[in-house]
Amino acid sequence: MFSKLNIIGPERPITWVLEYWPVLVTSLVSTLAATALCKKIAIKYGIVDKPDDTVKTHKEPIAYLGGLGMLIGLTAGIFSGLFIVHNEQFGGTLKWLFGILAGGSIACFVGLADDILDIKPWQKIVGQVCAALVLIAVGIVPNISGILAFLHLPIGGALERALQGFIVVFFVLGATNSLNLLDGLDGLCAGVTAVITLAMLVLSIHLATWGFSDIGDPVRITICLGLVGGVFGFLPFNRYPAKIFMGDAGSMLLGFTVAALMMLFAEGTPRWWFAAIAVFGLPILDTATALVRRLLNKRPLFVSDRGHIYDQMIDRGLPLKKTVAICYLLTAFYAVIGVFMGITTGIRTVYAVFIYAGVFIVSGLIIWKQGYLKMEGLRGLVPHKSKDIENGKMD
Repeated sequence: MFSKLNIIGPERPITWVLEYWPVLVTSLVSTLAATALCKKIAIKYGIVDKPDDTVKTHKEPIAYLGGLGMLIGLTAGIFSGLFIVHNEQFGGTLKWLFGILAGGSIACFVGLADDILDIKPWQKIVGQVCAALVLIAVGIVPNISGILAFLHLPIGGALERALQGFIVVFFVLGATNSLNLLDGLDGLCAGVTAVITLAMLVLSIHLATWGFSDIGDPVRITICLGLVGGVFGFLPFNRYPAKIFMGDAGSMLLGFTVAALMMLFAEGTPRWWFAAIAVFGLPILDTATALVRRLLNKRPLFVSDRGHIYDQMIDRGLPLKKTVAICYLLTAFYAVIGVFMGITTGIRTVYAVFIYAGVFIVSGLIIWKQGYLKMEGLRGLVPHKSKDIENGKMD
């Protein structure tokens, strides 16, 4: 069953992929320069994140606008990719690339509005839905015909298109908010996104060398390389101690772009779509843990707390750097599973789905057994042995 592990296919040489290296370099260099500039602008005009001693526990105000720096880098990378694309479907490739860039820009600027103006949650959701509608408008929707046939659901036409649109909106909302929730420690969200995107790049190379799609292959390669360059260009400024935060502008941009990639992997058969979802495992696990924990403890679902997986690691005594490193390793664990299942052609998709489900069920049981679903105190902290907490003091 595990005998057919073929990362590189016979339809296109690996040199076809290597031609896209300017996308990575352009995005990386542009993000480095843009983030440095955005940091200066943020400090000059007071666009900073102030500590509040509850959820925001950093010691002093930190510059925002990191998300804008990544958007500039991603934009530069995509435009450099347009000079490399050479296929018969250039028009379709162009439409999809600009659709992702337009949707990502909407998500980024909605997040930026929240960073500066503190807009209402429903306004952020409306912005995220608008970004998702751009993907639908340019035709980046999942191919669900195979799943419907497997489930013996004879629907089509308008109903199938409506279901496709719903799935796109669901994935955009889920990914943008999952990465937003994960943006709680220096270097965490950007680093996790880097690992996820590198795994998706491996899947993209696999599909490209097997000649999967004239339109999708160059788009996936370009977006993956542009996003990797963006997050690696931002990380030097965001690793502990952070000099700039990505803010909601950055987490929503990253979440939207990863959601777009997952929809691109759903272009054909569901095999690689499911693999991409598995690669996104850690943000899914953290979000599910947060929602279940709040439900079980009868807390508001959409009110921030310090009960996320990474918060609880720190509250149990792990240093920040070690916590971030563990989260990177957990992300890599899910990424390896997704990539392995995606590129191993000897494993049927239905068996892969059962394996994915088993991995997430076991992950959930570990979370439960380790007490990560408990919520105590005003901030949702899990108490550990210390004089302050034993005396009822939560600082």
